[in-house]
Amino acid sequence: MPVYRLPVGVRKAVRRMENELRSIGEYGTVTPQGPCKVCAAPCSGFRAAWAPLNADTQAGKTPKSQSAVNGDILLHGRCVGYKTPDTKHIGWADVAFMLEELIHEASNDIAGAGDLEELEAVRVRYLGKKSRVVGLSKTLSTAPASQRRQIGESINAFKRDVGERIRTRRTALEDEALNLMVARETVDISLPVRPERRGSVHPISQTIDEAVEIFGHMGFVLADGPDIETQWNNFSALNIPEDHPARQEHDTFYMNAEVDGERLVLRTHTSSVQIRSLLDQGAPIGIVCPGRVYRSDYDATHSPMFHQIEGLCLGPDITMGHMKWVLEVFSRRYFQVEDLPIRFRPSYFPFTEPSAEVDIGFVRGNGEFRIGPGEEWLEVLGCGMVNEKVLENCGVDPSRYQGFAFGVGVERIAMLKCGIPDLRSFFESDLRWLRHFGFSAFNQPNMVLTTA
Repeated sequence: MPVYRLPVGVRKAVRRMENELRSIGEYGTVTPQGPCKVCAAPCSGFRAAWAPLNADTQAGKTPKSQSAVNGDILLHGRCVGYKTPDTKHIGWADVAFMLEELIHEASNDIAGAGDLEELEAVRVRYLGKKSRVVGLSKTLSTAPASQRRQIGESINAFKRDVGERIRTRRTALEDEALNLMVARETVDISLPVRPERRGSVHPISQTIDEAVEIFGHMGFVLADGPDIETQWNNFSALNIPEDHPARQEHDTFYMNAEVDGERLVLRTHTSSVQIRSLLDQGAPIGIVCPGRVYRSDYDATHSPMFHQIEGLCLGPDITMGHMKWVLEVFSRRYFQVEDLPIRFRPSYFPFTEPSAEVDIGFVRGNGEFRIGPGEEWLEVLGCGMVNEKVLENCGVDPSRYQGFAFGVGVERIAMLKCGIPDLRSFFESDLRWLRHFGFSAFNQPNMVLTTA
């Protein structure tokens, strides 16, 4: 970094004059002029450096002028503010002398700053609004016009030099502070890892995945459809007449939008997916259709939104025996009871003929509820052979193809398997409930099915 020094010629002249003044033994006296214009300190003393060699000086009198305009060597003090009352100008030599002292002081103070707070105090002392160099800049107007540019460049160079030294020191102090923090904030790797709560799979998602896997192993493929349906797909194509109670507003959610003059509905079952699949693919077909359905009902065993899994199998030689085998295999595999009692009880559905409801055995008593061999029966799903009218509505020839359909409530079988007493708890998002009844994400069905 640059060191602010007087020019060689001036330094030689200064030393020569000092030697001559020492031989004279008299430096002259100076009357202080109030506070210093540079450092604002009271002018309580004066340290002479050199003086003009003239009759006044030799006689021990105060020189009348200390101007450097004509190249006179000044009677110079510790700072420019110590001037005689008749001083009118400062010169470049004064500024150079001043900056040479300041740069050495600043260098020592910067190097001696032990932390960022001390370094900031040094910056304010040498570059702040009340610093000596700023005071020196304010006296620039008293310098000869020919020297103002040179003086201004010297002051700016001083500011850049000190600023760079401060930035370098600040970087070093920040690195030291960071290294000290790293050394203090060590991690004790011998401590045990803090336990982290893992998420769990919702019982509804687990039940759907397990059911789809079971049916997938039997040859069914996955099919899906929209939640908002036309009345044709949801009711009419399934042989549900217009005066059927299920089509009333107290049981079905109707939309304001219309298609072909009929209001759209939120599907009440996933049977509408069967209709769409038949219209798109025809027969033969074997699909399973899980999804959300909506009905206007709400209590401990009913919800306005719940889930169903429905299946459809059509072929030239499909019989009710095939249907019984499929549902028996599904029930025993899902509930994991190999000797699970199953019975088919005659029932009625508009879209199947003949129709049946499937019951499974269970044991209840002494605070126990267990699926398995017992004297009591519990309904779990509905099924039947597909009504010929449904096949005709979908463009399938009932003389060539026949088959069966079934539907099971996801929440119902999940409640029976997991021992969940209230259906509404599935949708309350209680973390305690989810942690208790949730399933591990590492123990999931892995059946990969082809979407129909």
